[in-house]
Amino acid sequence: MHEIKNIILADNQDITKAGLLYLLKKNYKDLSYSFASNKSELISQLNVNEDSLIILDYTLFNFNRIEELLILRERFKNSAWLLFSIELSNGFLYYIAQNHLPISIVLKENSKEEILTAIHYTLKGVRFLCNYASNQLLEHRIQASAPSPQLTRTETDILKEIALGKTTKEIAASRNLSFHTVNTHRKNIFRKLEVNTIHEATKYAIRAGLIDLAEYYI
Repeated sequence: MHEIKNIILADNQDITKAGLLYLLKKNYKDLSYSFASNKSELISQLNVNEDSLIILDYTLFNFNRIEELLILRERFKNSAWLLFSIELSNGFLYYIAQNHLPISIVLKENSKEEILTAIHYTLKGVRFLCNYASNQLLEHRIQASAPSPQLTRTETDILKEIALGKTTKEIAASRNLSFHTVNTHRKNIFRKLEVNTIHEATKYAIRAGLIDLAEYYI
């Protein structure tokens, strides 16, 4: 990994930037610092200095999908990335972990010590996940390793469509089935999964990897 010479604070909150800048200058006096308030400014900064650590509040920045972030990470290969947000969804965390993406994660609510540790490891090219992110991923692995309900192939396909927001009528039309048949499958799926709502069924579909996690990053 190239030596990081600059840190870009990519955040829309002035108080956060001021506090983080104070903390950084106190611990990393030899680095230069710059700011970005949107994606365009961030790209401009990286064009000037690619060897940068980007400390990014992903949830407040104008990224529409996680793929946009990954494109920037691939385009500026000498950069390092630390996501520094108030909250990130479990789906987003699973996507980062499952794809082994070289992106560190720490939350704004974490302690000063944990934030500094995240910065330290990311500067060295080592991915860091805060305790919250690590615990969520561990819980996900435990749940994924538990015995799963035996859904039929048709039930699995219909569950995927339910999780993607399709109605019973839409599923019936796309599969050339009657409304009654799809509704029966739906009842059987809910019974086997021991769930009562679409939200609960969707959470199972995410854990089982039936749907693209990138669609549920916020």
